[in-house]
Order: sequence, then C-alpha cells, then structure tokens
Amino acid sequence: MKTKKKMTIEFYRNLGKLFYAMAAVDGNVKPIEFDKLKTLVKKEWLVVDDLEDTFGTDAAYQIEIVFDWLNEDEELNVKVCFKDFINYKKSQSHLFTQDIRRLILKTASAIAYAFSGINKSELTLLAKLDIELKIP
Repeated sequence: MKTKKKMTIEFYRNLGKLFYAMAAVDGNVKPIEFDKLKTLVKKEWLVVDDLEDTFGTDAAYQIEIVFDWLNEDEELNVKVCFKDFINYKKSQSHLFTQDIRRLILKTASAIAYAFSGINKSELTLLAKLDIELKIP
C-alpha cells in the first residue's frame, strides 16, 4: 500500500518562491505566466493532498499567494528565491517524491513557455532545477 506524504504549508510557500523565480528570471513577470500558474494550481496541485491553512483553504493556494506577494515586492532577488527553494528541498527531501518532482518540473516549464516560448535565462534556470531535483 502506497502512502501519501504529508505536505506542509512551508512546502507550498517554497514552491511559490520557485515558480516566482522561474517567471521573474528574465526580469519581468508577465500576467500570462501568473495565469498559467493559477491554472496549474487548480488543475494539478489541489489534488496533491488535503492539507488546509488556518483559514480552511487548501494549502496549495499558498503557491499563488507567495508568488503574488513576491511579484508585488520588486526588491526581492530571483537567485535568493531559487536558493531558498533548493535549501528547503535539501532539508525536506522526503517530501519530494518522483511524482512531486515531475509536477514541479511540469509547472516550472509551463510558466517558462507561457509567454512566447522559453528564453535563455528560463532555460538555464530550468536546467538547474532539473539537476537539483535529481539529487536525493
């Protein structure tokens, strides 16, 4: 019998940082990138588990909340957001199953491709993410 991993609010918040970094790596977050993220949260991330935040809302919405908050604060650094995600992944590696890693890459790729295809900075960050997700 396969058991589901128990995700945390912090897990979803760190995904918000990662996906923001992917959208902002080229210096500009396009509305279509945020729209693509919201679509994938609803379609893919809400079914990952049944964790809720303190307001009774599905915890997966923390991805959108953090992304939006980071997008409003123009002084936040993309490299710092990516590094924060990687540090979290390393400290909580048990949460990153093969299915979760696949879904993270799918979401990051969709954000990168959302606005007129993928550019060099997005491709570089996707490659770094792919490497990091392969490390246990």
